[in-house]
Amino acid sequence: MLNGIARLLPLALAIAPHMVAGQITTMPVAPSTGRRVDIGGGQRIYLNCTGSGSTTVILEAGAGDFAEVWSLVQPKVAELTRVCSYDRGGYGWSDPGSRPRTYAQLAIELRTALDRAGEKPPYVLVGQSYGGLVVRGFAGRYAREVRGMVLVDPVHEDQQIVWGGEAHRLRDGARGRTAPAPRIALDTEFLRMARDSSAMSSGDTLPPPLDRLPAEVQRLWKWSASQPLYRMAWAAEMDWSPEELARMHVERETNRASLGSIPLVVLARTKSAPADTLERERQALMADLAALSTRGRLEYAPASGHNIHIEEPELVVRAIKECLSPRSRVTPSFSTRPDVRR
Repeated sequence: MLNGIARLLPLALAIAPHMVAGQITTMPVAPSTGRRVDIGGGQRIYLNCTGSGSTTVILEAGAGDFAEVWSLVQPKVAELTRVCSYDRGGYGWSDPGSRPRTYAQLAIELRTALDRAGEKPPYVLVGQSYGGLVVRGFAGRYAREVRGMVLVDPVHEDQQIVWGGEAHRLRDGARGRTAPAPRIALDTEFLRMARDSSAMSSGDTLPPPLDRLPAEVQRLWKWSASQPLYRMAWAAEMDWSPEELARMHVERETNRASLGSIPLVVLARTKSAPADTLERERQALMADLAALSTRGRLEYAPASGHNIHIEEPELVVRAIKECLSPRSRVTPSFSTRPDVRR
């Protein structure tokens, strides 16, 4: 099992390269603003909800990222409405959930946590990178509860990602495995494995752009990233992702606008490599994601890399505000020709 996880880490690092080096020995308390919600089966999910309003914004982090990655966005959104960030099962202060980590499994855990915590729809879903795939999975299962969506430099099911010096299309790794129905259950095997494993070393400082986060957030982050359970949970997500991407690819061949007509904003990076074949493909795929809704639009962040929510958080807040408007009329715009900064 551990050898399989080690083989998956290059893929995880390619999607969210935030692992660091050093040593963390003291376990900090969980952030005071959140709580661990009992969702049944012995599993608890860390949920941090702030603000008030009739619509609740759900912030979904990328692969390998924690709820605190939204620290520059959540306070501003809380001035507008209710907003929740959380740790997926096995991350941070959340217990590991049932495997395989399908998008339906992730959705039922989040939806149960929201229900147990008294958080009500409608929801505006915000997903960054891998989190964009997760919120699409949530919307597919709970479509009637979703009012709008913001995708922050998301991963597309047909996207190629470079690691090991070569480009890989993620869905090509699918092996045709069949997933069981999602269920709420604590993964006791992962807990046992984590107890028998050593913490990963972590450095004194986080790499850019994580070093822009508040100092206390960085302290919590470094402890969370050092934990064996986190590495296992992350790898489990990556293990099943090719199957999900292959499924999404097939489904969209017959239904390009799978989100219907909800307000949708896709924010894409402009800091990138020269416009080679992969870059042109990425731009086209971002436009394709904007076409998930007949009311979708694509916007390029003028000064950001992959982490727009950290580098230009005001753009994310503005996009959320757009989706919150009761008269939201997102004008479709699928341009694939951004003013890219080299």
